[in-house]
Amino acid sequence: MIDQNERAKILIEALPYIQRFNGSTMVVKYGGHAMVNEKLKQKFALDIILMKYVGINPIVVHGGGPQIGDFLNRLSIKSEFIGGMRVTNKEAMDIIEMVLVGKVNKEIVNLINHNMGMAVGLSGKDGNLVTARKMKYLKKKDGDQPPEIIDIGMVGEIVSIDTSLLESLIKSDFIPVIAPVGAGRNGETYNINADIVAGH
Repeated sequence: MIDQNERAKILIEALPYIQRFNGSTMVVKYGGHAMVNEKLKQKFALDIILMKYVGINPIVVHGGGPQIGDFLNRLSIKSEFIGGMRVTNKEAMDIIEMVLVGKVNKEIVNLINHNMGMAVGLSGKDGNLVTARKMKYLKKKDGDQPPEIIDIGMVGEIVSIDTSLLESLIKSDFIPVIAPVGAGRNGETYNINADIVAGH
């Protein structure tokens, strides 16, 4: 535990940054591996709330790889990765969406709200937030041969992001928490890497 003098010193050092970023919006990527420790989960929630209290508007984009892997294992569905991307068939996509949107997202929202924050959970499908298309994974070949296109299923890449819903939530003092699932132009669901969503 930090004593009062140390806490005051930290706040004095942080004051120029707090003033500099007051009123700005920051996207924070919260990885699935950081969600497995209860103390770290609490600290994360308190840090996000502190950002809001000092005038910064955080938007949380979360992963959930370990949680997805655990759920798929329990259902005896094997996970395969190509180039760091989880190969995602329709059956796996339904489970991934359920875990990211219905479990992980709601746990983060609840944790922030329980600690006196005001968070709202979303997926990229809500309010046309993230429009996606099927990702084409290109595997390089030796020499001058063209790369091979590998089908990795329902893994998406971002076509566009509509921030109007996020802007409305931020104006109402909410903290948006986004699950990295996007919708295709024909209503199909895509699993998108959380780092990619956060980076857009």
